[in-house]
Amino acid sequence: MGWPEGTARVVLEEADSTQTQAFARSDDAPVWVLAHRQTSGTGRRGRPWQMPTGNFAATLALRPKDAVHRRSLRSFTAALALRDALSELTGQPALFSLKWPNDVLCRGRKLAGILLESRGDVLLIGIGINLAAAPAHSVLEQGSTAPIDLLSASGQLIGAEDMLDALAPAFAEREARLLREGFDPQQAEWMRGATRLGQPIVARFAQHELSGRFDGIDADGALLLSTAEGIQRLPAAEIYFNEAG
Repeated sequence: MGWPEGTARVVLEEADSTQTQAFARSDDAPVWVLAHRQTSGTGRRGRPWQMPTGNFAATLALRPKDAVHRRSLRSFTAALALRDALSELTGQPALFSLKWPNDVLCRGRKLAGILLESRGDVLLIGIGINLAAAPAHSVLEQGSTAPIDLLSASGQLIGAEDMLDALAPAFAEREARLLREGFDPQQAEWMRGATRLGQPIVARFAQHELSGRFDGIDADGALLLSTAEGIQRLPAAEIYFNEAG
């Protein structure tokens, strides 16, 4: 697939944050902004995103054409597109799986994260991928999924711009399908690729946590957790794996 028609492509040697730079160019939306070095990248809940040399940091600025409350579904669209692109580039689709709500795993470890941020009518979809190196596990939050990089996992070194050129058309195709077909097909496909489906997990919140069986996601992307009290619908949580399961 070639670069998606009507989508701008910006490559920077260095940026504070691709989220900031993409929003600054959002008059040209849709626009992808890639930075080879990112000095102030952030992940979920404002945590710093470590970016060793050779890794991938890019943001898509998009003006979605559907209802505002459906914007969060792009975390699943982006995850599926990222898995598509990684499978195409490596030729090893079995390496990759999906972790709710917005991570792509490789060999069961965290390879990539996706961050959605709305600013007015602009949706920013930030993606970070450990292409060449993974951050030390010691700098991550206790209990987090161990990181991995694509080079050590697949034996292939993929450049950031090559990654972008595979990801952008994959996302454009997934976005078109979302608008045309609705979320149901992607919901089903995401669940087929989800890690720990039907297995015990722990959902953590600011003041408490819940343990239960991961039973999938609903039509709005919320996680369904089967507990002794019944099915719990979780629109947001931090998910940790129960290694005993």
